[in-house]
Amino acid sequence: MKAGNGGRGCVSFRREKYVPKGGPDGGDGGDGGDVIIKVDPHMATLLDFRYVKHYKAGNGQEGRGALKHGKKGEDVWIKVPPGTVVKDLETQKVLADLVAVDQIYVVAKGGKGGRGNARFKSPTHQAPRRSEPGTKGEIKRLALELKLLADVGIVGHPNVGKSTLLSKLSSARPKIADYPFTTLSPNLGMVKLNETKSFILADIPGLIEGAHQGKGLGLQFLKHIQRTKLLLYLLDASSPDLKGDFRALRNEIKLFDPQLFERPGVVAINKIDLLPEGKIKEFNIDQSNICYISALTGQGLKDLLEIIRSELKKQEKE
Repeated sequence: MKAGNGGRGCVSFRREKYVPKGGPDGGDGGDGGDVIIKVDPHMATLLDFRYVKHYKAGNGQEGRGALKHGKKGEDVWIKVPPGTVVKDLETQKVLADLVAVDQIYVVAKGGKGGRGNARFKSPTHQAPRRSEPGTKGEIKRLALELKLLADVGIVGHPNVGKSTLLSKLSSARPKIADYPFTTLSPNLGMVKLNETKSFILADIPGLIEGAHQGKGLGLQFLKHIQRTKLLLYLLDASSPDLKGDFRALRNEIKLFDPQLFERPGVVAINKIDLLPEGKIKEFNIDQSNICYISALTGQGLKDLLEIIRSELKKQEKE
């Protein structure tokens, strides 16, 4: 991102008939244009930035005689989707976290225009021939990262039924198949609780051990649940070690982001339709919100939504 340079100030003297020795009338240079990032709710991806990677604002124009100031350089407006994080490319420092509609951030400030010689006139110096060059505009090298905005994030190992659950609870239609890593990108769905209440549910690719280090698809997509208010841990009822599965998920979340680890959570034991009737095992862990469901048949989904509604309401009060 390159902001515009300020324009040079002008050295000029008033020259008119019958005024042979007019005073200095050099105008100031115009300010350089800014580079401004703005949140656009109609955008959903950062794909545009794959093709256009350089942005340059206009330079300020030079000042002119008769105290005419130079025109300000043209600003450059860059639109990004809600949830975009702006980072300094070298230091990886977060400069802005853009989540609100129409939120703006001036990422590179234009240079100031130089002063013309009229600015340097004084009682002891009536005919200054001095002016200033404009200052340089800022240059920034940035990284843009998109983190989805969701209220509830589903986390689980591959093939536990996350996409099926999302499709049952919302109008989203993610790709569903009976093999690991069917989901290759995050999916969002709107879930209606009643006529006035709804929430956004996010399904991310399955987590495997070492996901926080980038194994599988974990590191690439774990960032998308960092904004969620509630985590929905989805487990497979047919697994021989439910407690171990839950512990592994929690460990990956903790290693990736300790703050995310502290986020409230709900546990849903899925695929109970695969178990013999009456053979559902009690799941003894330190977690109060546990629900037994079948995303495929719909069993237990009303109870799950009620638990989620209650948890979200509790957070609103806090």
